Amino acid sequence: MTGSLFQTLFNLVDTFYAGKISPDALAALAKAFPLYFIIISAGIGIVAGCNSLIANSLGSNNKVAASIYSYNSLIYAFFLSIFITLIGTFFSYDLLKLMGSTDESIALSKEYTDIIFLGTIIFLILTSLNALLYAQGDTKTYRNVLIVGVILNVILNPIFIFGLFFIPAFGIAGLAISTIIIQFFACIYLYYKVNKTELKIILKISNFLIRRNFLLNIFNQSMPITMALFLVATGTYLLLSFINVFGDQAVAGYGAAVRFEHLFSLPVIGLNTAVISIAGQNFGARRYDRIKEVYYKSIIIGILIMCVAGIILYIFSEPIIRIFSNDLEVIKYGSSYLKIAAFIGPIYPVFFISHALFTALKKTFLIFYSNLFRMVILPFSIVWLILNVMNGYFQDIFYGLLVMNWVLGFIMLFIARVLMIKIFKEEKKAFFIF
Repeated sequence: MTGSLFQTLFNLVDTFYAGKISPDALAALAKAFPLYFIIISAGIGIVAGCNSLIANSLGSNNKVAASIYSYNSLIYAFFLSIFITLIGTFFSYDLLKLMGSTDESIALSKEYTDIIFLGTIIFLILTSLNALLYAQGDTKTYRNVLIVGVILNVILNPIFIFGLFFIPAFGIAGLAISTIIIQFFACIYLYYKVNKTELKIILKISNFLIRRNFLLNIFNQSMPITMALFLVATGTYLLLSFINVFGDQAVAGYGAAVRFEHLFSLPVIGLNTAVISIAGQNFGARRYDRIKEVYYKSIIIGILIMCVAGIILYIFSEPIIRIFSNDLEVIKYGSSYLKIAAFIGPIYPVFFISHALFTALKKTFLIFYSNLFRMVILPFSIVWLILNVMNGYFQDIFYGLLVMNWVLGFIMLFIARVLMIKIFKEEKKAFFIF
């Protein structure tokens, strides 16, 4: 959870400095995020997939296979980065245009995304090296990298945005430049740390031979996770397209609010990780009673945490947005969202913990369908109806999503209970006995 905290803080630093440039820059950063999240999705997929394959090889004492997976994970990252860079560079304008952005807004967003996409290879190599360390039980190194990264981001952002001495002012592009520089030096450090382990990466061409079966295994392990997260990016993109109807200040306010809101979901993400581990172990041991206990208790704890978070977000909604912008319209839109989000938050633990349960029970395909309906199909349908049939306003979008999330939350509880009855072979009469 510490790593997630500092990754969130890194993004908040970017948001803070974007707000110091202008409300338009803040909106441009928000519009660029779904495109950037494509890269993040690929990186998370690589970490999860390669970590699993390398760890399994090491666990079976097959160091040769672990070494081959290590080299092929870097090959996979290289080819995937080329694909994403080409797609992002050539289609980012069209994607931003489809969002309904003006040419001026697109130009600002592209100043950021063009550099970020060119740095895709650095980020994906970084995540591959991180997977090698994770597979060997080293989770501290990348955490430390993120902590130092936040500090460097605070220092480098204003330098590259506003200029200093011989460094010119790059504006919003400075956010991307500082991000790539930090990731580059993180790559060098992680490479150094990897070479202190038994899975050394020797930079010889002969070592980087494509092993088809190994590369295919990496693809099969990584891509489902990447695609599940890609749905989140798609959902965010569609929602921003609707919000853009109300102007860049609405996008800026929403973008700043969402990034701050994410801070309060970190404890629930921590619960998600814990449930995967505890439920997974007990599933292997066939202690189904413990799985049920940890599932429901974690949801209750998560709901209580998000209720407290909701109170804070509701009361301090305007001061929170003022951290990022003094523009009154940005503050109005951002605080309006936070006041509604305060009532959506308490149902989020149901989704996080249920996804953890599905992972532990080896039913990860349910996560894909959950994201597909909750992040893409239903929000698109509901928001389209609100804006085009009911002539709704900005707040009405989130009132609709509030109702949708609570209804889906109870459906998710129902699905989780049915799954437990089926797998644990319980009596159906015990359906409502938790």
